[in-house]
Amino acid sequence: MSESTMFLVGLSGGIASGKSTVVAVLRELGCAVIDADVIAREVVQPRLKAYQQIVRYFGPEILLESGEINREALGSIIFSQPEKRRLLNAITHPEIQKEMLKQVLKYFVLGYRYVILDIPLLFETKRLTKFMKHTILVYCDPQTQLARLRKRSGLSQAEAEARIASQLPLDEKRRMATHVIDNSGDRESTRQQVLRLHARLEGSLDFLWARLAVGTAVAALGGLLYILLQHFIS
Repeated sequence: MSESTMFLVGLSGGIASGKSTVVAVLRELGCAVIDADVIAREVVQPRLKAYQQIVRYFGPEILLESGEINREALGSIIFSQPEKRRLLNAITHPEIQKEMLKQVLKYFVLGYRYVILDIPLLFETKRLTKFMKHTILVYCDPQTQLARLRKRSGLSQAEAEARIASQLPLDEKRRMATHVIDNSGDRESTRQQVLRLHARLEGSLDFLWARLAVGTAVAALGGLLYILLQHFIS
């Protein structure tokens, strides 16, 4: 299968850097965006495999009265205990990646030029960056990031700084990204940057779509499935 059929774009940011603003513009443009956070919430719904494992290892005290997982209670546990965070990741990541794979294949069949994978810890884990043709960082300066986080969450200065410090610094991620959207200014400035980047990706020679005959399409889909399974599940 020619790798020019479709390419993957990794999108990430930092807490309160404004990634949701960028995603909203991309969706307005009709881009295919797969949100890892949304999938992460879906795979831990009651009765699913990841839910059962989380309750087994973390205990029923992390459940709400409805039986759903109390994300705040679980978040406070893993925030202060790195080994528990690793355990949670080991439970949820395979399920998240399987669902992401399904969605990538759906967009492949629909003929999208590229698929954006919105992954909060894309640059922290580094595991998936090598499979992205492009990576995008939504950036804002540290002072703006801190102010936005405090305003949004009602955290104290120390609490907000601790949350930001738990992630890789945006300046470090900036050096790792192939494209940067600077969201330090107003929404219109950010929007214009997204429009320019989208136009560049749409015109990319990385994509050369052809109307495939049924047999070729099936073979290509099988090839992509094999490649992505190796990338995401292994």
